[in-house]
Amino acid sequence: MQKVIRQIAALAGILIMIFIAFRIITGNQYRVSIPVTDKNLEIKEIHINVTEEITDNEAPEESFRNPRPGTAADIPNTPEASSFTAVPYQPELNDDRLEFQIVPDDDGVYSAQAEDAEGNIVSETRLHIGKFKTVYDERTGGFTGDSLLLVMITVFVLTSGFLMFRYFIKVSGPDFYSYSSVHSAGFSFLALFGGGLLLYITIRHILSPDSFSMIMAYDLIQRFGLSFMLFTSPLVLVFAVLMFISNVALLRHESFRFANILGILIALILVTGQYAGFLFYRAKPSGSETRIILLQTIGSLYGVIFAYFECMLAGAILCGFRAAGYEPALDKDVIVILGCSFFKDGTLPPLLRGRVDKAIEFRNKQLALTKKRALFIPSGGQGRNEVMPEAQAMKNYLLSQGIPEADICVENRSLNTFQNMEYSKILADQYRPGGKPIFSTTNYHVFRSGVWASFAHFRAEGIGSRTKWWFWPNAFMRECVGLLKQRWKQELLQIVFLAGFLALLSNILQHH
Repeated sequence: MQKVIRQIAALAGILIMIFIAFRIITGNQYRVSIPVTDKNLEIKEIHINVTEEITDNEAPEESFRNPRPGTAADIPNTPEASSFTAVPYQPELNDDRLEFQIVPDDDGVYSAQAEDAEGNIVSETRLHIGKFKTVYDERTGGFTGDSLLLVMITVFVLTSGFLMFRYFIKVSGPDFYSYSSVHSAGFSFLALFGGGLLLYITIRHILSPDSFSMIMAYDLIQRFGLSFMLFTSPLVLVFAVLMFISNVALLRHESFRFANILGILIALILVTGQYAGFLFYRAKPSGSETRIILLQTIGSLYGVIFAYFECMLAGAILCGFRAAGYEPALDKDVIVILGCSFFKDGTLPPLLRGRVDKAIEFRNKQLALTKKRALFIPSGGQGRNEVMPEAQAMKNYLLSQGIPEADICVENRSLNTFQNMEYSKILADQYRPGGKPIFSTTNYHVFRSGVWASFAHFRAEGIGSRTKWWFWPNAFMRECVGLLKQRWKQELLQIVFLAGFLALLSNILQHH
């Protein structure tokens, strides 16, 4: 993942240099476009009037240069008190727009006005010139180099999304079991959608900058999170319905407790969250400017934060599915079996028996094809209501299935998944030093177990046994929530940073 981050940073640097080079080559030239109501007007002059004092309460003698020398020398200058007429331009009347080029020399705020032959002002717009001579058009929201900047940002976002998705596809083995996999999958969804939206905005603006102004682009960018929610709402609705159905089936087979209704709660959160996002998207706040900005900023933040939650959840689910269906190479020296509760008589329930059977299946297949004998490490300590350690119960079952006792090494101290991995690593290093390990658990538990293995510096791959369809979705959702909960501080920090950045961006866009 660090390589991907370096590639993204290098891409950002290259694009910034390209944009700077473009500004240096083209200068500060900006095309002004202002609407006119009469296409048959004869434009006599274009006045650039100072509306804010710049230095020493005096307007400069010349604040703009003609980027195309000599193209409009027949249009006279008419200096006025506290204003000036720009160096002559050659205005072009295209459809219902009056267009002309300017190159500013001084910063300030100006009013560009077009006069007809009778001296009447027929069209105008306000231009803000920054200290770096960047022109900002108050009417359209356009600025010097806006189209190129949109292209640069679109390339950056789309490429970043592609790089992260490629990383997710290519990462394999023990390296796959990490939060980098979750984030690369989740952020790639967000980036590719954002890149697609930016591509649409960029093409529309380049093809028709007047009918699709930068102000319209700002509005779409500001509502990015809400747009993402609207786009994904069909998938989210289908997912929520399936979660609800599976959870109801689970409650029919299992006792009522909080862990068994998590799927229903997640489904309700997703549906109500999507509905709230739809209301924010359709809302047209009124009142004071401050109130409008506040409500739109809240809507923008809500959309991005909920979209972030959706993407991280989708990333965790995708990682879980991929881990559950993974088939490792038949070259393992150690097979760790993760324990769970068993019956009071010491026999294994279907869930635990499935894990052991999956381990036996892998061992027998590897033995038949490669003649390589793997060491079993059943892992699990003794719970308060258990008559023996979970590892011992699994060993008894292994012996009953014809596994030689010499091929079994019991780890009976662990009380959680992390300790399963930590203590099993000690035994694996002792009895199979340098060997390749694998762990066996239930399918919904593979990815999170692999993350715990990475925390214990145990580079093991995982295999998963199947469970009943009505149990799997809810248990899998618990694993996803638990996975994100492990990093709640880091996730909260990222959300706060993202929210702060977007609040600032939203406020800037609103003021424009």
